[in-house]
Amino acid sequence: MHKSVLLEECIENLNLKENSIIVDCTLGYAGHSSEILKRIKKGFLFAFDQDLDAINYSENKLNKIGNNFCVIKSNFDNIKNELNSRNIFKVNGILYDLGVSSPQLDNDERGFSFHKDARLDMRMDKTKTLDAYYVVNNYSYEDLVNILYKYGEEKYSHSIAKGIIKNRPITTTLELSEIVKMSVPEKYRRETHPARRTFQAIRIEVNNELDAFEKSLKSALELIDVGGRICVITFHSLEDKICKDIFKSVSSIDDTVKKLPVIPNEYLPKFKILKTIEPKKEEVNENNRARSAKLRIIERIG
Repeated sequence: MHKSVLLEECIENLNLKENSIIVDCTLGYAGHSSEILKRIKKGFLFAFDQDLDAINYSENKLNKIGNNFCVIKSNFDNIKNELNSRNIFKVNGILYDLGVSSPQLDNDERGFSFHKDARLDMRMDKTKTLDAYYVVNNYSYEDLVNILYKYGEEKYSHSIAKGIIKNRPITTTLELSEIVKMSVPEKYRRETHPARRTFQAIRIEVNNELDAFEKSLKSALELIDVGGRICVITFHSLEDKICKDIFKSVSSIDDTVKKLPVIPNEYLPKFKILKTIEPKKEEVNENNRARSAKLRIIERIG
């Protein structure tokens, strides 16, 4: 079953009060949301997810804790519109856990895993039309190279793209995994599972993950109230770079006024970066999926 990564660290750093209004942008199987709800008896939790399986499971789980929550079936890039339409303009805490949840990976038919045989799918929202099958079988050579290099940081993107084009149509995850394996040098196969980066790249493309996250995080900064915090758990360097750059941009003093003896109030940053936390050794030993996780925390101070 799904184990939430950096659970205690998130709960501690969200700085929850009894009456906090909190947004969990990545509900999943309610690991973080359950612990949040237990601590905000007089507050309210809004939780976003696109996956109906996850929503049905989590609503059931949260109902056993309290009824002061609302699950919103939507991509988190709609965070501002969805909350504003419910007359919520300021919140006290926002959480992102950007990993794919274990049940999505473990459920063969979802087509996320390169270890299990399934039709190529990888949609987090099963109502969307673009899936991994379409990307693999219809994207041009140039587009495949581009997404493998950009989203997978895959150094063998050219040879993998050639292998994909040559072997079309490709229907299943294991077929694709095998084609990737045959398209890279043997030494690379020994270092790591050669399909890991390819599968990551296709999943990001199918779900428009990076653009959605960037848009959502910028909206989150507008929604967070003074004293409120945003916690973001990332699992690969691309997400982490987006988070790090956005946090830095809102917590730094503009170069044009930096050298002034007294900096006018309106130029002082409204945010302060608190810390970056990585999982403890024990957590990584217990849960291999925590190995690449990073938690970044920012607080609104003005």
